[in-house]
Amino acid sequence: MEKPLINKKILIVEDEIVFRSVLAGYLSSLGASIYQAVNGREALRVLDEHALDLILCDLTMSEMGGIEFVECLLAQGIKIPVLIISATDKMTDIAQVLRLGVKDVLLKPIVDLARLREAVLACLYSDLFTSPALERRELDQDWDELRKDPQKAAQLLLQLQPPLQQTMAQCKIRYRQLTAVEQPGLVLDIAALSNNELAFYCLDITKAGNNGVLAALLLRVLFNGVLQEHLAQQKRRLPQMTALLQQLNQLLRRTHLDGQFPLLLGYYHSEYKNLSLISAGLQASINIGKNKIQLDNGMPLGTLNTAYLKQISQDCASWECQVRGGGSGLRLTLSTL
Repeated sequence: MEKPLINKKILIVEDEIVFRSVLAGYLSSLGASIYQAVNGREALRVLDEHALDLILCDLTMSEMGGIEFVECLLAQGIKIPVLIISATDKMTDIAQVLRLGVKDVLLKPIVDLARLREAVLACLYSDLFTSPALERRELDQDWDELRKDPQKAAQLLLQLQPPLQQTMAQCKIRYRQLTAVEQPGLVLDIAALSNNELAFYCLDITKAGNNGVLAALLLRVLFNGVLQEHLAQQKRRLPQMTALLQQLNQLLRRTHLDGQFPLLLGYYHSEYKNLSLISAGLQASINIGKNKIQLDNGMPLGTLNTAYLKQISQDCASWECQVRGGGSGLRLTLSTL
């Protein structure tokens, strides 16, 4: 088809006028009707007036950037596919928007417009451009590459670590490693489930050699999938953390990652002020005001066919969690806004 985007309405949210014009001209040549906005706030006004098929969006813009814009779409239940086009070098930003459900991320500069065409068509016609068999094959290829290059896997994991301070789900969150080492034994991942829910985990990667790094990357993939499912279905209930850890334990065994994988998984609801923690092999100390609670470590993942878990649930507006393992420690603190 010479004009595969006939009858498609596409919104371009981009503050660089030259690049926005290039995108608009190219997509128009493929038959699309183009709408334009210079930031997320203006894009929301366009959405109020027009029914769109696709949104192309930058991340860094004045007034309302791409991440906040995508969060607004999610909060309003708007399910128009989003393709991010950005010059960001922050892996955490890419990971965050993917967790928020964007279809794909392209990095500037785009030197091959055919790649843009392919990405746009894949967003609009995802059923035709993807299949479970294809996704499995691509995942296997990526997995094999990381297995063969442990240094690349370790660098990727380091890039994906969250910022030391951030605001998320109506909470102020801080963390720091308690031991100054270049390759900490504990890695952290944290993400929002909704405007007032977040989930996090801490994994000790030292008890399985290179497999510890691979397990951390695998866990991110599983965590991404669970978060996207939760966001898509807008479930208003506590995630099944026990089932999640059992699923992860079986996945580790199927991928033949030998070793022990001590893990702590947490969930917090800022409106209900409720903290839930579940441990599979990591011991944690939780400070809530003057009260100090010890969470027993349970059995590390990867040890047995079934995961044996310890868990607690506490009501609190702020808390501090200290975790130790692998010769290092990590302190995570949270307070509601």
